[in-house]
Amino acid sequence: MRSFGALMVVLGIVGFLYCSSKAQTAGAVPEGKTISETLEYDAGRYEMGRYVCAAMGAFGILVLMVAKER
Repeated sequence: MRSFGALMVVLGIVGFLYCSSKAQTAGAVPEGKTISETLEYDAGRYEMGRYVCAAMGAFGILVLMVAKER
């Protein structure tokens, strides 16, 4: 279980950095859009990817702290 947590942390960090670099080149989302309208733009999808990867990394840290060794 600890290896799963470590994998989640690594994938979260790598995915966050990848989405951050792609979001910078994708442009900006116009102001006043809802979340579903934001996902129609490339920049919006990369921003959502950043949030998902950050949550994945946080979940991995939680698993690392709670998991017991066998």
